[in-house]
Amino acid sequence: MTTTDVDARKDTIRRQVWNLLDQQGVVAGDGSAHGRIPNFIGAEAAADQLAALPTWEAASVIKAVPDKAQLPARARALREGKVVYMAAPKLAPPQPFYLLDPAKLSVPAEDAASSRTAPSVARNVGLEELRPVDLIVCGSVAVNRHGVRLGKGAGYSDIEVALLAQAGLIGPATTIVTTVHPLQVIDEDIPETSHDFSVDLIVTTDEVITCAPQRRPSGLDWEELSADQIAAMPVLQALQSNR
Repeated sequence: MTTTDVDARKDTIRRQVWNLLDQQGVVAGDGSAHGRIPNFIGAEAAADQLAALPTWEAASVIKAVPDKAQLPARARALREGKVVYMAAPKLAPPQPFYLLDPAKLSVPAEDAASSRTAPSVARNVGLEELRPVDLIVCGSVAVNRHGVRLGKGAGYSDIEVALLAQAGLIGPATTIVTTVHPLQVIDEDIPETSHDFSVDLIVTTDEVITCAPQRRPSGLDWEELSADQIAAMPVLQALQSNR
């Protein structure tokens, strides 16, 4: 498959899943699933399933996406005293992560964990300030039982994982999990590229799926990063200048 073929196949799968979620009425709120990480009905139940796992219980530092579907997991982590790192939008600030420290929050966990409130209550931190991450909670548009996932296509989650790997903040012992609606778990193959990462666990409203083998980058693949991406993210510019 050429790069163009891979991208086209991924886009087809995204559209199929977005259409299915809309048709089945499982998107929370009034909006469509299209163009985003779906905020699915049952996100709270999926977070409950995740929180019952030994991997969750053992984690003290979590890196989580800012999407609404993962808000219940972020809030629960803070209520349970876990430190949460959340990426700033598009990794645009020079220090591209929000540090949500449950010991220092001035608002309830549910508010602090919101992508709207976090910027006003959390401190921005760079890679040099991050602690090693025990668990990554990511969002997905689609995922199969081999752990191959699709985001919405912007590539930010892939870059975040690659950044953490390059900085030595994640390794084989770090678990990557995605919380999704059951309709987002598909049986068909999803094409993978060198910069894609797989998930170790898929957690739905009523099922936990263990995936193998583990696949994740060891760091940034500079050949896969466009000039526009590097120009838009100061953290990439800083790393590039130190190469």
